[in-house]
Amino acid sequence: MNTQHDDKLLEDAARLATDIAPQRDLWPTIAAGIQAPRTARQPRYFAQAAAVLLLVAATSMLTYTLTKKAPGIVEVPVATQLEVEPAAYSPRYELSSDYTLARDDLQLEMEKELARLSPEARVGVERNLKIIQDAIVEINTALEQEPGNILLQELLQKTYREELNVMRKVGGLTKSVMSRNDI
Repeated sequence: MNTQHDDKLLEDAARLATDIAPQRDLWPTIAAGIQAPRTARQPRYFAQAAAVLLLVAATSMLTYTLTKKAPGIVEVPVATQLEVEPAAYSPRYELSSDYTLARDDLQLEMEKELARLSPEARVGVERNLKIIQDAIVEINTALEQEPGNILLQELLQKTYREELNVMRKVGGLTKSVMSRNDI
């Protein structure tokens, strides 16, 4: 460090004035501002509400102007009714052969694995599968009434997937129980 330079800075700082008086007396203006009664100002809410109304009116006029039918423009009819093909899994169709084969394979494997489960666990699995299969029947019945209902078709598809998932989990459950060697 340069001590000579530091000493010079300290000397210059010591010569600076420590008290600076204002050029004029500010207190009378401050005191008058404190004691003066406040005037009631218009709330800004009115200005904001007016701006919103103006914006809505301008937007409405612009929309009306743009959508007003101009002379010479021909309207083209648009089909409002969509044609919906019945899903391949609805009651009017058979399930795909790939799905049927996969389900049959899982069914055979699940039946083998169910034999390894305790009677209580087996009853629980069978009860859950029965609930899913009853739901499939109910959804198919509803689809007979409304074959074009997309929500019912999606629900049926998800229910079929859930049935397959339960079948897969039964096989995985018994395999993981049988292969545990950390006991």
